[in-house]
Amino acid sequence: MDVDVVVIGAGQAGLSASYFLRRFGLSQVILDAEESPGGAWRHRSPTLTMDRVHGIFDLPGMRKPEIDPARAAAEAVPEYFASYEAEMGLNIVRPHKVGNVRPGFVVDDKWRARAIVNASGTWTRPHWPYYPGRFEGRQLHYASYRGPGEFAGLNVVVVGGGHSAMHVLSEIVGVSASAVWVTRREPDFRPEGFDGREVVALVDERVRAGLPPQSVVSVTGLTYTPVVKKALETGVSRRRPMFTHLVPDGVSWDGEVLPADVIIWATGFRADLRHLAPLKLREPGGGIRMDGTRVVANPLVHLVGYGPSASTVGANRAGRDAARDLARRLSSGKAA
Repeated sequence: MDVDVVVIGAGQAGLSASYFLRRFGLSQVILDAEESPGGAWRHRSPTLTMDRVHGIFDLPGMRKPEIDPARAAAEAVPEYFASYEAEMGLNIVRPHKVGNVRPGFVVDDKWRARAIVNASGTWTRPHWPYYPGRFEGRQLHYASYRGPGEFAGLNVVVVGGGHSAMHVLSEIVGVSASAVWVTRREPDFRPEGFDGREVVALVDERVRAGLPPQSVVSVTGLTYTPVVKKALETGVSRRRPMFTHLVPDGVSWDGEVLPADVIIWATGFRADLRHLAPLKLREPGGGIRMDGTRVVANPLVHLVGYGPSASTVGANRAGRDAARDLARRLSSGKAA
C-alpha cells in the first residue's frame, strides 16, 4: 500500500500529526502497537487519578470533555482518545507493532511511504540502570507499578528523582513497613515552577547536537504538582544518595546495608526507535541530530514526542510543525 506518510504511534503526538497531515492534504496510515486507543495511558497505574496528573491538553480540533478528577487516568484519557479517533475518522491499523522501516520508507514490507512521522513514544523502553551485585528480592520498574496494595508490610526502596518516584512514594508510605527514597542527584524542588520555553531550549540544544535527550526532571526539577505535595506530606523529602551496589537482602553503601524486600526503579524511559535502525539516523554521540522535529540525516523523517516535544502540549505543536514541513517538501519534491 502506497501513502504519502506512515505515522507510527497513535498517542497524543501521533494523533496530532495525523490531524494536521490531513489538513495539508497528505494521504496517510497510522500504525499503532496498542490493542485499543489511549497510547501509554492505557498502562498507567489505576491509582493515578486525573487530579494527580500534570495535565492533559486538548487534541487538535476537539476539546476534551469535563472529566471527573477522581477518575483513573488509565480510563479517562483512552476514552477521550477513542472519541477523538471516531470523530476524526482516522485510518488506524492496530494492533501493529512496527518491526522495521527500510530505506525507501518500506514499512514491514506492507506499506511504502514518501515520508515517516514517528510517534512511538517511550513507554515500551523502561530504563533499568545497572548497579553491581545481586538482589534476591523483587525488582520492578515504574512501568509495572499498579498501586500500593501489593507492598503492604514490605520494606521498599524507591529509586529515581522524578515525578514517577514521587507518585509511588505518595502512595506506599504508611502502607509498606518502610519506604526509602534513593536518588542519584540531590532533588531539585522548584516552588515557582519553571519556564517552559527555557526547558524546550535546553532539550533542543542537546538533540540539535546529536545527543540523546535528557530526562525531563533533570531540566525542570521537581515542581509542586499534587503528587509531589502529597509525597512531601509523608516526609519523603528525606532522601538518601544512590547506593553503591546490591546485596541479596537489600542495598548497600560501601558496607552499610539497608534491608529491602522490593526495589522499585522509577528511573525513566528511553525513546523507542529500534524500528528505525535500518535508516541509520544515529549520530556518533548516540542520539539523533534534530532540527525541530526533522531528522537532519533524513529530512523526510520526523520524530514527534521526542526531545523537546516530549510533552502533551509539545506534542501538539510538534505534530503541526512536522505536517507543515512535510507538506512543503513533498509538494516540491524537496528531500533536503
